[in-house]
Amino acid sequence: MRRLRSPLVPILATLLASLAAPATAQLSTIQTPTGPLVAGPSIVVDAQSGEVLHQRNAGAPFYPASITKLMTLYLLFEDLKAGRIRLQDKLGFSDYAYNQQPSKLVLPRGYQITIEQAILALILRSANDVAVAVGERLNGSEAAFAQRMNATAHRLGMTGSTFRNPSGWKDPAQMTTARDMALLGIALARDFPQFYPYFNAHDVIINNVRIGHTVRFLDMYPGADGLKTGFLCSSGFNLVASAARDGRRLVGVVAGFRRSDLRDEYAVRLFDEALQLRTGGARPKVWQIDNAGSKPATVLSDTDCVPARYDYAGDGAWVGTFANLPAARQAHRAAQAKLASAGRSWLGREWIVDIVMGQQRKFATVIADLEPGAAGQLCGLYQATRQFCQVVPPHQIVRPFHNLWR
Repeated sequence: MRRLRSPLVPILATLLASLAAPATAQLSTIQTPTGPLVAGPSIVVDAQSGEVLHQRNAGAPFYPASITKLMTLYLLFEDLKAGRIRLQDKLGFSDYAYNQQPSKLVLPRGYQITIEQAILALILRSANDVAVAVGERLNGSEAAFAQRMNATAHRLGMTGSTFRNPSGWKDPAQMTTARDMALLGIALARDFPQFYPYFNAHDVIINNVRIGHTVRFLDMYPGADGLKTGFLCSSGFNLVASAARDGRRLVGVVAGFRRSDLRDEYAVRLFDEALQLRTGGARPKVWQIDNAGSKPATVLSDTDCVPARYDYAGDGAWVGTFANLPAARQAHRAAQAKLASAGRSWLGREWIVDIVMGQQRKFATVIADLEPGAAGQLCGLYQATRQFCQVVPPHQIVRPFHNLWR
């Protein structure tokens, strides 16, 4: 007797294959409300079950930058838990650690901090000098600590990660994957519940200087309680995030963004979508995703990695160029008010750039990253009263911005 095959079988098979198959693409297009963007790998995982609720190229390698410090913190927590070091112990800085490139603490020579301050400096300031000092304290040298980082990564199942230093500073051999960083984020919450609350700290005072947190996801997402951001030109803007809501903990990784605000907004969107899923545990687990690929893509070249990049998907509306910054900002507020009066809910972003022509300096105001048709609508409102406004597509908003001079 012939068995009937459910039409859902091939659909489910395709879905499972797409989640479990090797992913080699490193940068790909994502859709946003204002248009397509190119970004790096991403993943969202249920921390308790390991179920993958979203993944895009989660096994593809990328440069971790300062999210490397999550492994540095894992090993520091490991030694604290084992009693090999104490929170009140002092941490000094060798010449090598002291001379690390920023971000770092700016401390007098010979100054020491406590291990607890070191934890918070790693999380809040992403201090490279502290990362190296911790590595030297725990294992004698940066090289020995890197060996321990790699051994621990192997033990945790992070098969696509290679560490060369504890800070995440530039090294072409230092790489990870979204899959691996999700495993590390889960392990930090699972293995060190007594230390995990440090990731939700909002400030610390070191040498009479207050250091505040820079993980905007903590402020943007209800229930967020960690973990860490990272940036190098080659890596773009990366984030490992976690949030606990409705009795569930999610851990997510988003990488390879050209702007930090777009990275954070995408993470919020992914977490919202993941929390709405009711899968019954049918999706693949994070450890079932294969790591694949050997060389990370470069997100921003040295030429591209300059201040005042546009890098948004949506068109801009250029409403004028002004003699001073307060006037430029006032123009931005007035333009947003026009959009609101026209019934638009998304009012774009403030994007003001200073331009130098000869001996003159002015400030161009662009209402940035507007939804399709909104820039034209806004300029129509201005032009109806004989005021200046020009629609500017993203590819025309490039340095040195002389086309925004008037």
